[in-house]
Amino acid sequence: MKAVAAIKGEIVIAETELIEPPAGHVRIRTEYSAISPGTEMSFLKRAAEQEVVLGYSAVGIVERIGPNVTGLEIGQRVACYGAPYVRHAEWMTVPSNLTAVVPDHVRPEEAAFAGLGAIAIHALRTADIRFGESAVIVGLGILGQITAQIASAAAFRMAGLDVNAGRVELLKQQGIVHAYASQEQLEERLPDVTGGPGADCVLLCAGGPGEELINRSMTWIRDKGKIVIVGDLTTSFSRNMMFGKEVQVLISRAGGPGRYDTGYERDNRDYPIGFVRWTEGRNIGAYIHLLAEKRIAVAPLISDIFPFERAAEAYENYSVKPGVMGTLLKYGG
Repeated sequence: MKAVAAIKGEIVIAETELIEPPAGHVRIRTEYSAISPGTEMSFLKRAAEQEVVLGYSAVGIVERIGPNVTGLEIGQRVACYGAPYVRHAEWMTVPSNLTAVVPDHVRPEEAAFAGLGAIAIHALRTADIRFGESAVIVGLGILGQITAQIASAAAFRMAGLDVNAGRVELLKQQGIVHAYASQEQLEERLPDVTGGPGADCVLLCAGGPGEELINRSMTWIRDKGKIVIVGDLTTSFSRNMMFGKEVQVLISRAGGPGRYDTGYERDNRDYPIGFVRWTEGRNIGAYIHLLAEKRIAVAPLISDIFPFERAAEAYENYSVKPGVMGTLLKYGG
């Protein structure tokens, strides 16, 4: 079967092996896979001489079920997340823990962003903000947009910030009024968002050098507030500023508990819900639930849909078209 891979900084269509689903896994015929521009463009720049298949978020139809799988049936549409099982490929063999059933009325194009949805949800859980509390989301690319919509759906008081005015306008079109294109605008209106004491947390969905941004963020939060680093951001900051408010600086790792645990992922051993309420798999399901109830809308964030054979063009678009937000690869004609 064919898959999208990176080698020496280039995108290629590679031939990969189609395997039988082992215990706990299902074979999925891919309909759409979503490009994660932050992670994948960064990986592409560092791609070495060894060919590596890209991708981690997709949607498709269950075609085969391995032993010991419960709760899934052949013919169901499922969203799935988590490399190396989920990728830009015609078929995927995925642990059932990393899937969520997609109801018929949910668009598969939106469900394909389940990986980014799980990452956004886990970031908000890491912030541990509660009803009525406030958040500032910095960086309104596709991940920041989804995070902002989910925060709004959860009734958090929130504001968004990005230097790109087009991204700010896109967030406002989703009904989020407090979206700003400069730090000065945000700071002027922040009391309206927080009620006065400062934000309970700042979620940094941006990438690049982080010292100036993290230090500035510390001025936006209340005493003992939190800064959650979600994007690929360097983590230098002022100890004195951190000490002044006893700020908590946290890292949000991917889509939730279970990620990078071979027992949970490869061996498909779920964590008991009484001990781990929200795993990465349950976060995928929470994202699909938000789509199903129309609490969030991802369709407006989809800039382009390319046949997967034109993947190189899809990735190049991020370099030549600065307004690109979400991109899907489509399979099967």
